[in-house]
Amino acid sequence: MNIQAGMPTSSAINTGLANANSQKTPSSTAISDIELTTDSLVKKTPVIYKVLLVLAMMTLMGGSLTGVMTFANVGYSDTFFSDWLSSFLIAAVTVMPAGVIVMTLLTKLIQTLFPNVSDKIGNLVVGLSMAVVMESAMALTTTLNNVGFDNVLMFLTVWLESFLTALPMALILIVIISMTIKPRIERFLKS
Repeated sequence: MNIQAGMPTSSAINTGLANANSQKTPSSTAISDIELTTDSLVKKTPVIYKVLLVLAMMTLMGGSLTGVMTFANVGYSDTFFSDWLSSFLIAAVTVMPAGVIVMTLLTKLIQTLFPNVSDKIGNLVVGLSMAVVMESAMALTTTLNNVGFDNVLMFLTVWLESFLTALPMALILIVIISMTIKPRIERFLKS
């Protein structure tokens, strides 16, 4: 039989396969030679997304609660929106950053004092505590902004009224957030 010109013989094919198998290229490396870690497979969440999430949560919580408190302080008037905005901004730069620190410390305290408590119960205790702490601090800054501190008795009366008016809303929001959203947010912020 004649072999056509240009066609490799069977011995040439076998030699080529043997040479290909003996050479290791990056694409032919065995799976056992590849080191995989979970860190190399998980993409880190950009910091800007984390910051935006925290700002959105602060705006939702702080904006709604200072709005209710401002309404309790001064009612609906021509200056309501400017009073509300200034109360929110004061709370955003004073109370809310302090609240993040207090929540972190309170979470660690609950975990230390009650290590066997489930995460749900721990989150609920932290949430209820934070509702009272943050609510009283936001009521303080909102009342101070809207009423002033000239008359101490009036200040305390208006502070208590704004605190009690917004407390049910704060309790509902914080229970929903601490039981459902907080665990997800913590995972997101750790990523």
